[in-house]
Amino acid sequence: MVSIETSADSAGSLLSSKFVVPSPPPFMVDRPALTARITEGVQGPVTVVTGLAGSGKTQLLASWVRGRAVRWPIVWITVEPGDERSSTFWTYLVEGLHRVGVPVPVRVPAAPGAMAGRPFLARLAETLAGWPTPVVLVLDGASQLAGRDWAAGLEFLLSHASTLRLVLSGRWDPPLPLYRYRLAGQLLELRTADLAFRRDEAARLVALQGVDLTEQQLDDLLEQTEGWAAGIRLYASARQAATESGPAPAFTGNESTVAEYFIGEVLRYQAPAVRRFLLETSVLDTFTAEFAAAVTTRTDAGRLLGALTRENAFIQPVGDGTGLYRHHRLFAELLRAQLAWAEPDQVALLHQRAAAWLYGHGRLADAVAHSRQAGDWTGAATMVIEDFALGRLVIEGSAGRLGSVFAGLPEHLTNPETVLVRAALSYGDGDHLRAAEQFTYASKLLTAYGSSCGEGLTLAFHLMRLLTLAAGPEPERVEELAPVVRTFLTVAPPRRLDRHPELRMLVYAAEGMARGAYSAGDETVNALAEAVAAAEPGAELVKIDCLGRLAVTEAYRGRLGRAEAYARQALDLACECGLSRDRWPAAAEVALAWVALERYDIEAADRHLRTAHPLCASGADGPAVLAYAVVKARRLQIRGETRQVMSVLVAASESGEEAPRWLAREAVLSRARMLIVTGHIAEAAGLIAALPDKRTADVAVTHAAVLMAQGDGEQAHTIATAVVRTSGVPRPVVLDAWLLLAMLAQGDDDAAARDALRQALAVAGPEAYRRPVHQVWNGLRRLLRDEERHAVQQRVLGAGPAGTSVAEPIVVEALSRRELDVLRGMAEMLPTEEIAASMYVSINTVKTHVRNILRKLSASRRNEAVRRARALKLI
Repeated sequence: MVSIETSADSAGSLLSSKFVVPSPPPFMVDRPALTARITEGVQGPVTVVTGLAGSGKTQLLASWVRGRAVRWPIVWITVEPGDERSSTFWTYLVEGLHRVGVPVPVRVPAAPGAMAGRPFLARLAETLAGWPTPVVLVLDGASQLAGRDWAAGLEFLLSHASTLRLVLSGRWDPPLPLYRYRLAGQLLELRTADLAFRRDEAARLVALQGVDLTEQQLDDLLEQTEGWAAGIRLYASARQAATESGPAPAFTGNESTVAEYFIGEVLRYQAPAVRRFLLETSVLDTFTAEFAAAVTTRTDAGRLLGALTRENAFIQPVGDGTGLYRHHRLFAELLRAQLAWAEPDQVALLHQRAAAWLYGHGRLADAVAHSRQAGDWTGAATMVIEDFALGRLVIEGSAGRLGSVFAGLPEHLTNPETVLVRAALSYGDGDHLRAAEQFTYASKLLTAYGSSCGEGLTLAFHLMRLLTLAAGPEPERVEELAPVVRTFLTVAPPRRLDRHPELRMLVYAAEGMARGAYSAGDETVNALAEAVAAAEPGAELVKIDCLGRLAVTEAYRGRLGRAEAYARQALDLACECGLSRDRWPAAAEVALAWVALERYDIEAADRHLRTAHPLCASGADGPAVLAYAVVKARRLQIRGETRQVMSVLVAASESGEEAPRWLAREAVLSRARMLIVTGHIAEAAGLIAALPDKRTADVAVTHAAVLMAQGDGEQAHTIATAVVRTSGVPRPVVLDAWLLLAMLAQGDDDAAARDALRQALAVAGPEAYRRPVHQVWNGLRRLLRDEERHAVQQRVLGAGPAGTSVAEPIVVEALSRRELDVLRGMAEMLPTEEIAASMYVSINTVKTHVRNILRKLSASRRNEAVRRARALKLI
């Protein structure tokens, strides 16, 4: 065996410390999952461990070596800059082999700078290949070695000595052809993501330092450090020191110990131009090479990003193949702090460049965020308006991504763009009064602009004007404004409209709400229906609102089937969106109660009224509150609680809530009808006389009812006849008019009365209208023949909606003959007194039979008992 000189290399004595496996630190956390992967990796030729400075690479490898997971010779060499010289590198390698008992009969070339020749490498490879077990060579810090000669020599050894196992660690990859080993399945790679501490590991690390964290604090620490081992250690040290000197400072990248680490381990190794690039890109969250070039004005941004990524300089790709990069969170905080301290004016300029690039690439929300960070609120508002994005603020309010950027928008800014943005945000947050105030202010400011308004500002102005019409004093102006806005949308730039499809829906919705403020006609319904049809994903709340308004409007118009369908759609969509109960669509619930009550399904009406009550009590928008009062009053009237009927209607009329004029008129007419029933005819006439619009059909029919109560049957007949002969009158009004004609003719001309009643039933049938017929049935039912009356009672006056199937009940105890007689009287809607008289028994006896019938049929109400009796063929 040929001896080798190991006492000195070309630069001096060998350092024994380079062969020493580092001792574990005081707060060492075992990472068995990673050490197991290293054990797996050394079964193949190459294992590479690369990551950020301070990510725990050295301690992981040292822990693995100390654990002796494999019984093979392990050579540990800590390398540093300068060790790449051939004589130095190979001297240390040969000495390391000798120290673990692998005799190498070769001499290292001693000349400074001389390359290891083929004969030397061949003899070394031959020795390793002949060794009975694999030999592991760990080079800690390999990324610090310059050049490629040392790597080429190792590659030669790997090619000719199958027993050699290389484990290389550093901040970036060694200059070996890793792709070749990767394709052959002979490479294990541990990267930054693998080295990041998991939650349990971070918890153990801080606990070892005597720091006790809550679950939330631990989560925040992991989010802040991204699992970076050195960052977690520095945080724990700061917390530990704070327990002795006071509260711990906020842990950021600008914290002194973290800043010192970054400056000493990362920034000082970078060239001035690279440090400048890092500082300027720190204002960006994620960025591409093109984006970075635009902000820094550097044409070589792509090359710099590639180099910094390879060097693990705390800048890393986001995802695979996305082309996106980002800074480590703590590193970015340090860079931003340094930039703000050294060049505060540069910060705003960089954000403005970022905003301009993002806006030009269609990333509006990000662009607006950078404008805000630059302090340029006017620029941010202008971008929103000129991009035709004001509708998003209207839909999402301040809770949306775009709206949240404008949190803290200064009130003192007085340009039209910022004021219009404030108006849109207020509208989106449900504060329609403030929205109208801000729009009025913006209108005054725009007066100075004249014809210089751009397309975006013009559209934003018209949209907000249309939206605020519904709550304003002149909603009729929608007639002239809506066509203007629709025309504008047809000639606006298609590219911007395509980015904001919500605009068309908002225009239709605003038109429908404005028309609905004064009319329940076809134009209102058509506009709201168009808004529903045009709704895009993300505009569910507006769609739900339009559906609720449609449901109430159609219920008022007597289209009960359509009203129910719209209301069901609104509730289904609310369920899909996961709306909380306090945001539940009140109008939809009120519409379902309205429909159920008109169909005389009392149980369903009560259920929907109970659901709607807290929603309307808290001040729901639109028609819900007053519609609830109208339905509630009708329900109370059925129960005979006349005083409460008036209280509910008066309180709703005086509440000051926004309500459509037609619905407010219905509330007044409901009070007038109640006054007629209770004999206060003069007061009912006064209410009608005070109405601003007396030409509508519903007012006419109620006026006719007052005239009939005053004894002027002829005039009442003339008015009611005119109503039924007029086309386009809502179904409920026509039904009331025919019932009124039947009552007017009863006794004087029973044939005419019978014909009017049949006409009323024909109007009620298609939509299963029952409540108005129920109210007058006892007075009119004798007009019909027995078989016809029985058919009406079964088909028209049934308790449930048309087509509703009733589950067949189980009768535990049979009904007696007397109870069946009482049940038949109940089915004919006879009052208790008439049933008692027809059976020649007392009223109390009838009441006792009724209680028995309800118990035996498991029913809580008379109409429910009748429905179940018919299902069982008892009557």
